[in-house]
Amino acid sequence: MKVDRLVSIIMILLDKKRIGAQELADMFEVSPRTIYRDIDAINMAGIPVRSISGVGGGFEIMQEYKVDKKIFSTADLSAILMGLSSLSSMIREDELVNALAKVKSFIPIDKAKDIELKANQICIDLSQWMSNTDIQPQLESIKIALQESRLLSFEYAGRYGNKTSRIVEPYQLVLKSNHWYFQGYCHKRNDFRLFKLSRISNLHVQEEIFIPRDYQKPQLDFSDMLVTMQTEIIIRIHKTVMDRVLDYCTYEHFLPDGDEHYIVRFPFIENDYCYDILLSFGDKCECLEPLHVRTQMKLRIQNIAALYKD
Repeated sequence: MKVDRLVSIIMILLDKKRIGAQELADMFEVSPRTIYRDIDAINMAGIPVRSISGVGGGFEIMQEYKVDKKIFSTADLSAILMGLSSLSSMIREDELVNALAKVKSFIPIDKAKDIELKANQICIDLSQWMSNTDIQPQLESIKIALQESRLLSFEYAGRYGNKTSRIVEPYQLVLKSNHWYFQGYCHKRNDFRLFKLSRISNLHVQEEIFIPRDYQKPQLDFSDMLVTMQTEIIIRIHKTVMDRVLDYCTYEHFLPDGDEHYIVRFPFIENDYCYDILLSFGDKCECLEPLHVRTQMKLRIQNIAALYKD
C-alpha cells in the first residue's frame, strides 16, 4: 500500500463531490480491489469516506468533514501559501508538502493565477546563507521526539565550550533571529531550559516516553529590558559598511561626514556581544565616544594584534 497514493486519493476526494472506484483504479493504474483496500485504510485513519451505490455512485468524503472553499478569500489563501512555502524551504517534511497540496486544492481555477501572483509577491527564506549542516537532521529528530513524547539525549556546549551530557523532555521548537532552539525540561538542571541547536552534538531520540508536565513557554521578547540597558555611542563608519550598520539602527541615526563617511548614533550595551559587533566592522569603524568605550575598543584590538605577532 503506497502512502503517496492514499494521500492523492484523499486530495481527490476533498476536491470532488464523488468519484467511482473504477475511475480511481484507472487513474492510479491499480485494480478496483486495491482501491477498496485503500478506502478502508483511509477510513481507519479517521477520514469518513462513504460508498454510494447505483448510477452516479462512488466514494465521497462526508460533507461535514469538508471545508467550504468559499470561506477562504484570495488574501487568505495567498497568506497561507506564503507561510507554508517559507517553512517548507527550511523543513522539508511530508506534512508540509501535504499541507501545501491541501491548501492549493481550495484554490478556485478562475483565481489560481491571481493567488499565485500574490503569494509570490513576498518571498520568506528562513535558511541562512552559510549554515551548520547538522541542523537539518537535528530538527527532524527533535520533531519525532516532540510528536512521540520521547526523551532526548545529547551533549551540550556551554558558552565557553565546556560540554555536559543532558537528558531532556522536549516541548517546543523555536526559530529566533535565524537560529533554531528547542525548549525542554532538563533532568540535569531540574528546570526548563532553552537549548541552541548549533551547540548540540550526539543527539539521540530515546526509547523512553515521558509524561508531559505543565509547560513553561520561554521568554523570547526582551524589548523592554533592552530599552533600559541600552545607551547610544558615537561611531564613525565608512560608507562600505553602511548596510550592515543599518541592521542595528535606522537611517535617522546617520549624519554624513564628507563624501566617504558617516557619524552614527549607535545603540549599545556594554557586553562582549556588542563589542564584537563593533569589531566585526573592522577598520571601517571607529568609536569616537564615550571615552571608556573607545578605550575598551583599543584594548581589545591590541589583544587581537598580539595574537598575530611572530
